[in-house]
Amino acid sequence: MGVGLRVLVVGSGGREHALCWKIRQSPRCGALYAAPGNPGMAPLAEIVDIPAREVGRIADWADERRIDLVVVGPDDPLALGIVDELEARGVRVFGPTRAAAQIEWSKSWARRLCIEADVPVPDSGSFDDQSAAHRYVDSRPPGLVVKADGLAAGKGTTVCRTQMEAHAAIDRAMRGRAFGAAGAVIVIEEMLSGFEVSVSAICDGSTYRMLPYACDHKALCDGDRGPNTGGMGTHSPPAGLAPASEREIELRVVAPLVRAMARIGRPFRGFLYPGVFVTPSGVKVFEINARLGDPEAQVILPRLDGDLLELMGVATDGNLARVSPVLPLSDGAACCVVLASAGYPESAQSGIPISGDLTDRPSLLHFHAGTRAAGDGLATGGGRVLGVTGLGTDLAAARDRAYAGVAAVGFAGMQFRRDIGQR
Repeated sequence: MGVGLRVLVVGSGGREHALCWKIRQSPRCGALYAAPGNPGMAPLAEIVDIPAREVGRIADWADERRIDLVVVGPDDPLALGIVDELEARGVRVFGPTRAAAQIEWSKSWARRLCIEADVPVPDSGSFDDQSAAHRYVDSRPPGLVVKADGLAAGKGTTVCRTQMEAHAAIDRAMRGRAFGAAGAVIVIEEMLSGFEVSVSAICDGSTYRMLPYACDHKALCDGDRGPNTGGMGTHSPPAGLAPASEREIELRVVAPLVRAMARIGRPFRGFLYPGVFVTPSGVKVFEINARLGDPEAQVILPRLDGDLLELMGVATDGNLARVSPVLPLSDGAACCVVLASAGYPESAQSGIPISGDLTDRPSLLHFHAGTRAAGDGLATGGGRVLGVTGLGTDLAAARDRAYAGVAAVGFAGMQFRRDIGQR
């Protein structure tokens, strides 16, 4: 790719802010746009007032303005076929087609793919019949996870320590329609022991390169208590992840998934993000996403040295084999603490004024996720409002800087965990 490229980032969350922040550092980047973006992206990119789900309008806009590369952040437009729409107009786009993105938008399909590719997964069952789901729970020992099969903004998973909790989760998803159409089919799997790792790779359809590993804190409250959210914070690298486990993840999870997708005629191009548990018996995949994680991007991208825009362009063109097998990473660590609205994850209070110091520094970054302009200032505009990322020579230093940044920000009802990076 040349220089002065016109780049469009699709999305409005912390992940997309982090993508804009990293892309803007590239000497190849000319004009940068974000649709629909958020106020935090405005100093980096021109805001385009088109919702991410309106894939036709975005494709028309990108075609008319001769965009050189579109980078798709969130899962919804991928599931709606935005890559297919853009490619039909001859617009270069980094991200998986709708068929390849099924690896995220259908958990039961992804689970079958894993089994066929010999990728280790928990024992599980998939159900579109409520009675059958209840019978399955009765046949299993305590300790189950009930998941909506479709996309549910990271909130479709319920960890159930008792049979009663599992039965209630089934009813909530299938009879109560808590997740809409996404919960018409559910997946029930065994609860895993060990520790969770967020795995990210950049893929070109046949080749991949590993990105920094991260650890996500999904539960709302300290000590991994409370309901699951889209993520309350992340850190990278994960403490205690042994080199042998890293190698096992790459060879038993990422490589076979990329090969399997190519083999079935759905080559995966974009960011592949399997969620993995490192258990006493080895690694097991409990989820697969077709894009970067949201809080994860806010620690992964600051640790990635080099030109992300060039890397995505090379992957889009199917030329990752020309890139060094090991991407350059910083030697330090990153810790991101998410600040969420009152009521999250069930609801979100919008329009609450945000006060404090949001000035970025070399060791402190603020990624906007759910903010909106309010006069001369900012107000809350979503469930997850801000991600405060600290950088340091080690995790302890990064964590201290992140929480110092959190202490300098405030809004009524602000929720955050105080134990990010301590797992």
